[in-house]
Amino acid sequence: MVELSDYQRQEKVGEGTYGVVYKALDTKHNNRVVALKKIRLESEDEGVPSTAIREISLLKEMENDNIVRLYDIIHSDSHKLYLVFEFLDLDLKKYMESIPQQLQTGLEPEMVKRFMCQLIRGIKHCHSKRVLHRDLKPQNLLIDKEGNLKLADFGLARAFGVPLRAYTHEVVTLWYRAPEILLGGKQYSTGVDIWSIGCIFAEMCNRKPLFPGDSEIDEIFRIFRILGTPNEETWPDVAYLPDFKPGFPKWKKKDLAEFVPTLDSRGVDLLEQMLVYDPSKRISAKRALVHPYFTESDDTDVNNTVLRSNILNVNNNGNSSGNGNGNGGTSNGDGNFSVNMG
Repeated sequence: MVELSDYQRQEKVGEGTYGVVYKALDTKHNNRVVALKKIRLESEDEGVPSTAIREISLLKEMENDNIVRLYDIIHSDSHKLYLVFEFLDLDLKKYMESIPQQLQTGLEPEMVKRFMCQLIRGIKHCHSKRVLHRDLKPQNLLIDKEGNLKLADFGLARAFGVPLRAYTHEVVTLWYRAPEILLGGKQYSTGVDIWSIGCIFAEMCNRKPLFPGDSEIDEIFRIFRILGTPNEETWPDVAYLPDFKPGFPKWKKKDLAEFVPTLDSRGVDLLEQMLVYDPSKRISAKRALVHPYFTESDDTDVNNTVLRSNILNVNNNGNSSGNGNGNGGTSNGDGNFSVNMG
């Protein structure tokens, strides 16, 4: 049985949505470096819910090149839970911030395509296992020294919920949150992750967020100003979502290409299919991978050397950690499914 004493803490490297993250050495595996995530429970008195343990245990089976490995779960006593992850000390947010401003706006187009392909592959694998993330953002997309992007913290929202504030009491960002969640919907589907990926896609192109809202209503209105205020035609049954108001301002849809000037027409088409209001009409991860944006013949390996060089030059002094979400519900042949979270 794995014990907390098997790990030698080196330093605190971050504070994520659910608790503190430490860099540690795994003494039972040749002192390999790991990320030790201490989960903060809402109620220390109640202990760790057995359902949370079951949900997290399933994640040990999620082996994929584009998903951060969960090595072990340490339930040291009834009130503390530690998760032992593969250690990666660079995330996409830090990577984007590390590139000198004079190098134009976003990442190079082929780097965007490479990261997008890896991100969608990771999501496709998780959706195939009926697991949602529900809180994708650049901070929990980690990058290894070879330039491979990996998704972190799948399943944690299913086990513990998504708090409005992080461990540090910092408000959890709304910039990547799907409109059905912002409008109070309880039926979550694979579409919530696809929406987040679309927001991340645009941010990689511009190196600034597409919808940087500072409150839920501000976030909703920022989306409406670009994509138009939804109605029964663009989003059937939107009026039945708890927080949708008939009196919302009526904005007209703008040309999305204007907001991602460095993205080619194929990329804009993929982005538009990700940012569809109706979650059931958003492109699936499976279909996204065969979209012309990826299947054209450009060689995505040409920039790998540049990418690795950039990564080695980044000052890697911390590890951001995010969270994730669950499974269940109805599905179709595209790998899409939904789950009622009410």
